[in-house]
Formats: sequence, structure tokens, C-alpha cells
Amino acid sequence: MELKINNQIKQFEQDVINVQALLDLEIPLKQNGIAIAINNTVIPKSHWNSQPVQETDDILIISATQGG
Repeated sequence: MELKINNQIKQFEQDVINVQALLDLEIPLKQNGIAIAINNTVIPKSHWNSQPVQETDDILIISATQGG
């Protein structure tokens, strides 16, 4: 499966069926402070398990950082 994530094309050996599965593959250890948008629509964390991912989707993953 080929997905566009943060303006980069990424290949996955298996089909990614939903947002949570995508995050488990991309950033398995850090999933707090994450925001996901698909096709310019923010996906609430409560919908990550049910929101499907398709090859035509434009996916944006934003991670909060600390700084000062």
C-alpha cells in the first residue's frame, strides 16, 4: 500500500486499514500529543480505530514538542 504522509510517499507491505493501524506502524512508541488530519479534516482520537485509510488520502501527522 502506498500512502502520502506529511507530503512524502511511503510504501507499506501490508494494507493499512485505519488511522490507529497507521500510527502503530509509523510511530509505535509515541502516540500522545499527536494530531491527525486526513484530506484537511482533523480526525479525533476517539475515531482513530474506526477511521479508514485509503491510498488516495492526504495524511498529516503532527506531533507536539516541548521547548522554551
